[in-house]
Amino acid sequence: MKRGCSLKAGTLAAIALTMSACSTVSVESKRYLRVPMVAATDPAKVEILRHEPRRPHDRLGEVALSPSGNPPVSEMEAALRSEAARLGADAVVLVQDKTRRMGSFVTGPWWARSHTPVLQRLIIAVAIRYR
Repeated sequence: MKRGCSLKAGTLAAIALTMSACSTVSVESKRYLRVPMVAATDPAKVEILRHEPRRPHDRLGEVALSPSGNPPVSEMEAALRSEAARLGADAVVLVQDKTRRMGSFVTGPWWARSHTPVLQRLIIAVAIRYR
């Protein structure tokens, strides 16, 4: 009986590991034109804001995240912070978080087709540096 329990626990652990491995976060950034190059900052100190701050700041560029699967929020925030820190940002302002339709996945024979939408989440943030 114990052998069956350990086998189930091992199977569950393998499934959990496989599920977590399927989630990824793709991140890229674009520096704005005519923005001077600044030194990278510490990712742990980069703030994530929902609204543009009233404090004087300069916009450095945009950071785009495309998560696939269902990665944890902490993983997405870490990717956002590290990419913004690479640009030299003190904070990022979230400006867009939406899911868009990328296409359809068609299955079945031609007389009984089934269409399933292919969706992708896109998160855009503006990297800023305080004056």
